[in-house]
Amino acid sequence: MKKKILFTLLLGTLWPVYGHAQKAFTLRECYDLAAARTALAGEKASYADISGLKENNIAKGWLPTLDANGSFIYNSSVIDLSSALGSLPIPGIANAIKPLPHEQYKITVDINQVLYDGGTIKRARDLEKAGLKVSEKQTEADIYKLRDQINGYYFNIMLLEKQKDLLNNYHDLIVKKIKAMQSAADNGVILKSDIDVLSSEKINLEQQLAENLIRKTALLKVLSDITGTEIDSSARFVIPDVPGEVTININRPELQLFDLKKDQLDAGIKMLGSKRMPVAFGFATLGYGNPPGSNFFKNEFAPYYIVGAGVKWNIFDWNKVRNEKKISVLQENIIDDRKNDLTDNLKRQLEIKNAEIISLSKMLESDEGLITLRKRITAASESQYNNGTITATEYLNQVTAERQAVLNYEIHKLNLVLARVEYMNICGIDPE
Repeated sequence: MKKKILFTLLLGTLWPVYGHAQKAFTLRECYDLAAARTALAGEKASYADISGLKENNIAKGWLPTLDANGSFIYNSSVIDLSSALGSLPIPGIANAIKPLPHEQYKITVDINQVLYDGGTIKRARDLEKAGLKVSEKQTEADIYKLRDQINGYYFNIMLLEKQKDLLNNYHDLIVKKIKAMQSAADNGVILKSDIDVLSSEKINLEQQLAENLIRKTALLKVLSDITGTEIDSSARFVIPDVPGEVTININRPELQLFDLKKDQLDAGIKMLGSKRMPVAFGFATLGYGNPPGSNFFKNEFAPYYIVGAGVKWNIFDWNKVRNEKKISVLQENIIDDRKNDLTDNLKRQLEIKNAEIISLSKMLESDEGLITLRKRITAASESQYNNGTITATEYLNQVTAERQAVLNYEIHKLNLVLARVEYMNICGIDPE
């Protein structure tokens, strides 16, 4: 029983530790969360629904059309054969055929069925599919622009975390130093002003820590809002694993969008060509009228029907299709020019970013040597201060210089990763 109670107590003690484990976030995860969170994310589904409805309507072009019609016609002059038949030597023949009625009534249901459309419906469906791809890629390109914002928030949070760690380390160092100097000051070995110098630095570090917390809290709130995920101060941000060298292979969504727009224009040109093809159709009319159909000699209401087939071919359209094709070619040229201009602009951005990567890499190399040198200077200054050859202010200046050298190293290291991530984003490559 005692063992069970002990196990239960241990489990209750350890549960909060595991229950509040740090949540790790990756840069790619933030990209995906922001892409799903943005209002633009719903556009793809909407475009797909719109395209599905349009394609459904286009496919219905193969279904027969039904039209209901009704009409009343009054003719001021109709055929009257009584005068012509009266001249014949046949008794009573003039009254055998009554004059045609002046009024005509009819109600009809007209049915038309496309038998051959020259590929118009198929081309229209292809054009609609090309339009859907353009709309989806445009949305993807717009969402892709969110990455620059996320990079800024993500890396600034990591930088503030590094700064906080360094500030805490130096704050602990100053506190320990003050405690060690307090007994010496009480014994009159050192001046009280030396402790005041370190105490002022302690207050300065606490102010920087407070500012650090405020800035980090604000960035976490913004990143939580843009990703739609609650991210608190205990969250851990993983440094992206980026390759040292990336081959220049630009595959941005904007460039893919230009290619899809050209495909859309090609589909439109094929659609124009199908409009010049002959169209075969069948038709039928079910009617009820007086006179029924074309039987003008029957003066009574009766049902009738008409069936037939036809061919329609626009053999001359005054060069309308030809001009539309010329317009499409000119639009393709504009797309090519814009794509080339964007490609050149992205290549220039890559050159600038590559120069930044090289510069930061060299800075890191010198930072490591500078930190080693600064640590030796700080150690020597501490020994000189303990021997009374320099003041507390001079010693503190060396400690601050070492802290700044370490901070610069962390800044340059994160900026190098950021520069490589931005390089990959310019190329259109996703980080791991």
